[in-house]
Amino acid sequence: MTIGNYRIGMRTLKTGLAVGLCLLLFHFLDREPPMIAALSAVFGLREDWQKSLKFGKTRIFGNSIGAIFAAFLVLLQQFSGQFFLVEMIGVPIGVILIIVFCDLTNYNNGIIGASAAFLIIYFSIPTDETVLYAFARIVDTFIGTFIAISVNRLIPGGPKPSDKFQT
Repeated sequence: MTIGNYRIGMRTLKTGLAVGLCLLLFHFLDREPPMIAALSAVFGLREDWQKSLKFGKTRIFGNSIGAIFAAFLVLLQQFSGQFFLVEMIGVPIGVILIIVFCDLTNYNNGIIGASAAFLIIYFSIPTDETVLYAFARIVDTFIGTFIAISVNRLIPGGPKPSDKFQT
């Protein structure tokens, strides 16, 4: 499909479809918010389904690390009662620890994803839902990744060397 001088390729269309399927599934399951699933679908939809699967594993691992660190920090805040102090010290230290952990486990490709998941989940955890909320976001990562892999596997066509869309 071409709009003006810009060509919309299959990967772009499949990415939009994967995000739309995440939204639809979350609507019918009455599951909120679809943010992590939709982001996982966007990040996970690669050149072909094998690359989507490989990247999806990385994304799931990174989001799991970020979610665990976020849940731990919120639990620390709740236990100590020092919300602002723990946030001011804990968030930067959390990012540092995630980077160190990823480096120690030779997971350098996941540093940005794990850090982003940590920050997104930490800053969106409702005060009354710590561990369950973080676990639900890990499940959301599986859902979005599975949808991206499925769309990429079931719908033929992929990018040609001239496609410019990169994630």
